[in-house]
Amino acid sequence: MMEEKRLQAVRKQLGYSAEAVIRMLLKRADALGVPVMTAASLKTKLSRWENGHEAVSETYQQLFRDIYGRTNEELGFPPEAEDSDAAELRSRLAMAKTVDADTVEVFLRQINDARHVDRRFGGITLLDQLRSTIKQVEDLLSYNTIGRQREKLAGALTEASTLAGWEALDRNALGQAWEHYERAKSAAREAMAPALLAHAAAEQAFVLIDVGETASAVEQLAYACEVAEGTAPPLLRAWLSAAHGEGLAAVGDRDGALRAFDVADALLPSEPVDAALPFLFLGGSHLDRWRGNALSKLGEPEAIDQLVEALRAGAHRFARRPGAGVCRRWRPRRRA
Repeated sequence: MMEEKRLQAVRKQLGYSAEAVIRMLLKRADALGVPVMTAASLKTKLSRWENGHEAVSETYQQLFRDIYGRTNEELGFPPEAEDSDAAELRSRLAMAKTVDADTVEVFLRQINDARHVDRRFGGITLLDQLRSTIKQVEDLLSYNTIGRQREKLAGALTEASTLAGWEALDRNALGQAWEHYERAKSAAREAMAPALLAHAAAEQAFVLIDVGETASAVEQLAYACEVAEGTAPPLLRAWLSAAHGEGLAAVGDRDGALRAFDVADALLPSEPVDAALPFLFLGGSHLDRWRGNALSKLGEPEAIDQLVEALRAGAHRFARRPGAGVCRRWRPRRRA
């Protein structure tokens, strides 16, 4: 990539329109008390800067670093002077201080939109988008010192990383999936959110199943259930018990698997939708379908009847198993 095109490439990678960038530049300049040109003039300048027709001044280099969360090298600017480290840190800290509840809500909407697309159609195109969101949230979190917003940012990072973990797993990129789930667990601890930690740990267990570490997977699923015990809503505990049941089925523990699904059925609320758990869907016939999938792993003849009945009840409308679209595939595994 030509160096002068990097500024444009970063904007497109982040999914920003030119108009959105101009608004962010103006807002950031106002926060810093830096005089800048008008929006109309910036529209012309941005085009010239992105196409390498004009060098970006140091003032605007700082603004671009702030709104994009990238270094001079990543943006195609000349290297920063060594003595600018302190100024850069102050700038990033100041940028992080602008994070408010609305900012976090924007990230959560992005994640939820990606989740809905994944549930309906699968996530072929979502992983790159999620990586961009994760990078933005992670950068802000790294420099955010405000307790309440820091916890909320960490919660958003957990949800984005958990969804990205599934997308990577769906591509059979097991190492990437593991790293996404590790980040999700760490962020959940930062957010002080046991429910998010339990969910991320349970999904990571399916990476262990994929690499043949089924005993470790069952151990991790049991841990996730313990984390959620007494603190998580019944819907999440039902989901975790069903996930535990699938893990037990993977090691051939028929009785344990069936007991786990019975527990899940008992825990499942009559209205299996919780606004606080947008990453979970376990309504309708989904739990029956999940049980049928586990029975098929155990070689139980009744699995066929149960899966057929679940399909008739409408669970086929989703491309994923319940759980943010981030749980396990119903369709056969793709192998490289």
